[in-house]
Amino acid sequence: MTATVPPKAPVFLGLPTAPRGVGHLRGTESFPDAARHELRNGQLRANLGHATATIRGKRAGVVAEVPDWEQLRAAGKAIKAATMARLDEHLVSLERQVTARGGTVHWARDANEANAIVTALVQATGTTEVVKVKSMATQEIGLNEALEAVGLDVFETDLAELIVQLGEDSPSHILVPAIHKNRAEIKEIFARTIPGVDPELTDDPRQLAMAARTHLRERFLRARVAVSGANFAVAETGTLSVVESEGNGRMCLTLPQTLITVMGIEKVVPTWTDLEVFLQLLPRSSTGERMNPYTSTWAGVTPGDGPQEFHLVLLDNGRTAVLADEVGREALHCIRCSACLNVCPVYERTGGHAYGSVYPGPIGAILSPQLTGVEDNASLPYASSLCGACYEVCPVAIDIPSILVHLRAEHVEAQQKPTAEALAFRSLARAMSHPWLWHLVQRGARLGRLIARGKPTLPSVFPPPISGWTRSRDLPTPPTRTFVQQWTEEHGK
Repeated sequence: MTATVPPKAPVFLGLPTAPRGVGHLRGTESFPDAARHELRNGQLRANLGHATATIRGKRAGVVAEVPDWEQLRAAGKAIKAATMARLDEHLVSLERQVTARGGTVHWARDANEANAIVTALVQATGTTEVVKVKSMATQEIGLNEALEAVGLDVFETDLAELIVQLGEDSPSHILVPAIHKNRAEIKEIFARTIPGVDPELTDDPRQLAMAARTHLRERFLRARVAVSGANFAVAETGTLSVVESEGNGRMCLTLPQTLITVMGIEKVVPTWTDLEVFLQLLPRSSTGERMNPYTSTWAGVTPGDGPQEFHLVLLDNGRTAVLADEVGREALHCIRCSACLNVCPVYERTGGHAYGSVYPGPIGAILSPQLTGVEDNASLPYASSLCGACYEVCPVAIDIPSILVHLRAEHVEAQQKPTAEALAFRSLARAMSHPWLWHLVQRGARLGRLIARGKPTLPSVFPPPISGWTRSRDLPTPPTRTFVQQWTEEHGK
C-alpha cells in the first residue's frame, strides 16, 4: 500500500475481506492468569477503587441533570446503527470532503499498512521527533514502537500517557491511562526521568502538573510533526474532531507544520447534527463534565493558519470483519467514554493490564476478540459476571452482556473437540434431565462436606481438569439437606 489517495474506497469495505487486527490487540496471557496476578497487587486495587468511585459519582451527578438522557442514549444508538449500515458511503463522502479541503486520505487494511504509511510520511518531513495526542487507534497498531524502530523519537503529550511512557508502563484505562498510579508513584517517575526537574518536587498535584507542563512545552514549540487520533469525523464536511481536557491536543493540532490523524473507520458520523448528540453524551459519560474543556475541529488545511499538510489514515484492522457479525457489530458503536470500565466489578478489582489488550474492561472484552478473531482472545468474553451494569451506563446503549454471551457461544462452537468443562456440563445436563439420577448425584455431593471440614467453601485441591475451574472460583460446601428435602419437610409431597 503506497501513501496515495485512491479514487474510491478500497475493496476491503466489501465485507468481510479485510484481515483481522494485529498490533497490540493480542493478549500475551489469558485473562484468568493475568487477573490472578493483578489481584495480588493491593496498591493497584486501592488506586482503582478510589479513582473509579470518584468518576462514577461525578458522572451520576451530571447525568441526573439531563431530563432527556434516555432519549439522548436512544438517539446515539440509532445514529450509530444507521451509520454502520451505510459505512462505505459515509467514508467515501468523508474522503471526498477532506481531499477537497487540501487534505490527503490514506486507506490502511491493517496495523502494518497503517504504520508503514505514517512512518513514510514522518520520514518525508526530515524530522526526528513526533508529538502525539492520546489515541487508542495508534496504541492498537503499535505506532510508537514502529516509529521508534526507525530511529524517531515519539513524545506522548497527554499527562496520563506521559506518565505511562516515562514509567515504561502500559495504559490500563481507556480514558485515564495511568489510573493505576497514585501521586507518590507519579512523583517518583518524574523525579527519575524528566531532565532538569526540580529536586524539591513533591507529590502535590499542582507541582506535578507544572513539571509536566515545563517538560512538554519545549517539545510543543519545536515539533514539526504531530500524530493524533480522532473522536469523530463528520462525513458531510470532512471535519475531524478531538475532545480532551488538558489543552495538549490543541497544541499538537495547531503548532506543527504536518498533522497526521489515524482514525478507525467506525468513528465517522454523517452530519454536524449527529455530532451534536455525541458531544452531549461523551463528556458526561467519560469525565463527568457537562462539556469537554477542549473540543478541537479542523477540515483540511488553511493557508497561514495551523498545519500546512494534513493526512488522514483510515484504519480498518479487522473492523469490516466485525461489521459482518450482525450481533457483534454493535461493539463498533463505542465512543470510548470508559463508563463501562468505571462500573465493572471485574475491572475494578483486576485493572486494565489483566485484559492483555489495548482495550480493557467490558468494551475490550467484546471488541478485542472480534478485531483479532475470537480464538486469539478467547478468554476475554468470560471476563465478566454478566451483571449488566455496563449496559446501564453505556451512552449509546451497547448491549455488552448479550454480545459477551454471543462470543462465548462462538468460542464453544470453534472448539475442535469438547473441553473438559463442556463435557462436565453435558453430564450435569443429563443428570438434571432424569429425576432419579439427579437425586443420586445430590446424595453423592454430600461427601463434599467431609472435604470441607466445616468451612463454607470447598478447598481448591481437586486434581486436573477440575482444578482448572476451581482455582478461579469458590465452590460452596454442599448443604446437609437438599432443597427438595427441605420443601418436602415443610410442605409435604
